[in-house]
Amino acid sequence: MSLLVNIDVDDLETATHFYCDGLGLKIGRRFDGWIELVGASAPIYLLPKAAGTPVSPASSQERDYRRHWTPVHLDFAVTDIRAAIERALQAGAKLERDVTTHAYGLLALLADPFGNGFCLIEFRGRGYDAIAL
Repeated sequence: MSLLVNIDVDDLETATHFYCDGLGLKIGRRFDGWIELVGASAPIYLLPKAAGTPVSPASSQERDYRRHWTPVHLDFAVTDIRAAIERALQAGAKLERDVTTHAYGLLALLADPFGNGFCLIEFRGRGYDAIAL
């Protein structure tokens, strides 16, 4: 099994700029109206979907690109969290919680320009092995 990540956005150009310039991803393939980003451990697809459109055929919920919560989010492991935060902010991210220190390393909470929350993690020492049971 392999993992593919899909992110709905309402502005493909802004999203491409953010994820490439802000997080260091690169454009892979271009499709008819959407883009593949590479450089993470799984490909990320930016899918343009207008605000106000249904989130699925079976749902009455509509897409909303204000800051929102979802039980799924992305964590980007970086080697220099301060530099990664600055790069993301310059590209349009919002810092929601500055760096905190944990047994596994450093963590910062941000949101992309489309309301999707994500984390930056700089592993230290043994990383998650430091907290594994």
